[in-house]
Amino acid sequence: MRFKDQLVYIWAMSRQTPVQLPRGRPRSFDVEAAVERAMGVFWSRGYHATALPDLLRATKLSRGSLYAAFGDKHSLFLRALDRYIADALTRMDVELDPRREPVDGLRAYLAGYVDRTSGANGRRGCLLVATAMELAGQDAEVGGRIASFFKAMEARVAHALSRAKPGGKLADGVEPSSAARILVCFVEGLRVVGKTAPTRITSQATADALLDRFIR
Repeated sequence: MRFKDQLVYIWAMSRQTPVQLPRGRPRSFDVEAAVERAMGVFWSRGYHATALPDLLRATKLSRGSLYAAFGDKHSLFLRALDRYIADALTRMDVELDPRREPVDGLRAYLAGYVDRTSGANGRRGCLLVATAMELAGQDAEVGGRIASFFKAMEARVAHALSRAKPGGKLADGVEPSSAARILVCFVEGLRVVGKTAPTRITSQATADALLDRFIR
């Protein structure tokens, strides 16, 4: 083949659609289900006490599949923590739905925490609180997520309190952002107290007494 013909051939080949190489095998497992099962292990055992074999048993994945999907234990933990936070904020958005009366939403929000801190649920504790105690001061990624979650909680509660003000439902002198911070500290403290299995009646009475300080 002459040199000119070679150039024409190379040009023609470059104009063709490139061949698509076969992709890797698709994952044969539900990633979100695996994250949820891993979250349960971290929730029960804590981050440091959770070993790789614990995660492999819970997720029913091989070592290779787990590392291919999530990278490592820390990355999987962050995915599980993100899932836990997203679920908590979604639940808050339902409880504090702007279409319902703000005081009713706040009572639903507090009642939800009373439920989650009573009986067996209370003894299980809170993944977020446990993680804050174990890692927040040592792990910047974890600490950032927890701080952002608390800010998001405060913002939602403050918004509900602000909505109560025009209707005359907010007590005199109550500043929504400060009251929201107090309520968030209360519910997270209730998570800790829940480990001692307080009675539902006691927890609900305490929640009602606190909220009544802020509303008419």
